[in-house]
Amino acid sequence: MSDPVEVLDDLRDESEELDRLVGELSEEQWRAQTPAPGWTIAHQIAHLAWTDRAALLAATDADAFAAEAEKAIEAPDRFVDEGAEEGAELPAEELLARWRTGREQLQEALRAVPPGVRFPWYGPPMSAPAMATARLMETWAHGQDVADALRVVRTPTARLRHVAWIGHRARDYAYLVRGVPAPVEPFRVELQAPDGSLWTYGPEDAAQRVTGPALDFCLLVTQRVHRDDTALIAEGEDAERWLGIAQAFAGPAGGGRTPEEA
Repeated sequence: MSDPVEVLDDLRDESEELDRLVGELSEEQWRAQTPAPGWTIAHQIAHLAWTDRAALLAATDADAFAAEAEKAIEAPDRFVDEGAEEGAELPAEELLARWRTGREQLQEALRAVPPGVRFPWYGPPMSAPAMATARLMETWAHGQDVADALRVVRTPTARLRHVAWIGHRARDYAYLVRGVPAPVEPFRVELQAPDGSLWTYGPEDAAQRVTGPALDFCLLVTQRVHRDDTALIAEGEDAERWLGIAQAFAGPAGGGRTPEEA
């Protein structure tokens, strides 16, 4: 896990980079469709604002969060979309202001959480650094959808290490949500970082291995690209199967993306 202050700083920087991408968009551009079916740019930002609010409740008001969590239990297949749709109906200026205010409040709340303290979440309880890592992962992933809608190519940064870390850590979760047993043995993951250095996870002598660009791995575990459209190399049948189902985000099994046309 990253240093708490460092990951919170990186979350702030990731959010600000996305803010620069959407801050000057017209109302028409906010309604542009993204690669996520049925989601516009407004839906993407509304989802981030909605989840920031849920995280703020979890960190500051467990009872209020419990009430919100009940909605997820009652409508597990709809509550995420409903939250995004409600925010997406707002005027762009109001939605942008809501997202900015919410993420600033969450920053303050997470920085105030004492070390070692965990608070409730939709899955296992979260520490402040774990929540910040998850929020950064989602901000980057939904930011990719926005960038794709605007046909903007973003420059990968060292902040991807947080996305790669949670993607590796979430290996068994991808199996769990599909109702199949996860491999017993750990995998080795070796990723080439944007600066050319190597990010490594798992034992060096693991038989099952994944190697390749960190950007491709992060796009894959957030299901922003199809396995066939990456330069990732899997050694071992279990490693290859994992790359076909990997997901770094909580919730039901994701449908992933279709491969690009040749």
